[in-house]
Amino acid sequence: MTLYLRDDLAEVWRGEDPFEQAARQQGEVFREREGRRTLRFQTGRGHYFLKYHGGIGWGEILKNLTQAKLPILGAMSEVRAIRRVAEAGLDTLTIVGYGERGLNPASRQSFLVTEELLDTVSLEELGETWRDNPPPAAFKWALIRRVAEIAKRMHDAGVNHRDFYLGHFLMPRDAAAAHDATAPLYLIDLHRSQVRGRVPRRWRVKDLGGLYFSTARFSLTRRDVLRFVRIYTDMPLREALSDKTPLLNASRREGERIYQRYFEKTPTFPLPFAEHPGKDI
Repeated sequence: MTLYLRDDLAEVWRGEDPFEQAARQQGEVFREREGRRTLRFQTGRGHYFLKYHGGIGWGEILKNLTQAKLPILGAMSEVRAIRRVAEAGLDTLTIVGYGERGLNPASRQSFLVTEELLDTVSLEELGETWRDNPPPAAFKWALIRRVAEIAKRMHDAGVNHRDFYLGHFLMPRDAAAAHDATAPLYLIDLHRSQVRGRVPRRWRVKDLGGLYFSTARFSLTRRDVLRFVRIYTDMPLREALSDKTPLLNASRREGERIYQRYFEKTPTFPLPFAEHPGKDI
């Protein structure tokens, strides 16, 4: 068994079995299916997010495997990813507690509690507002650099996200309103992440393709994309476009594939935003 509770959470759950308390914790539920619960709860000690895994069963595990998907078997993979991302010097979630018990992967219990990031806005939400109120160019360029730096450092640290979209980057709402690109930019939702010594090319492609797809809301220009490439590759642009062409082309195709699947239309460049599948702009 693995168990860690920070002092504030230990006080809140004093006298309770942490696993049973995590299973029945009350709060605002965001997701509840396949043996998993995600919810937000508040106590006198603070505001928290809880992810509880009660085991998804062998049927769900086999279903995922037959669909060539990696099943999520518990909360500890996210714990490892958060730690590795933080060690790389990136802003991410703050762990308050976690636990895992049981050897059977189909019925293993685990949970993760993190501090809630209050008064923040995602870059996806920010992109929505930019469609009608474009920001100063310098602010947009600075955020492109920040996102590229995060992508590079995350991958260099051996982490691939698997849900690498702009909706999973959060910044303080007041900083966004003030166009302050130096504020913390938190990387969240690492529950599907993989941690290893080196990220294989196919998973870099999937992360970069997902990120590219999610930029549709921002109406990026070719110059904007090249700014990202220069920072992510840490190479002079001419050298990057020569040396990293296979990676960049594969990532672009991945983003366009996601776009076509979601919006049911062939994309152009820059990727155009549509409100829902099949709707023209």
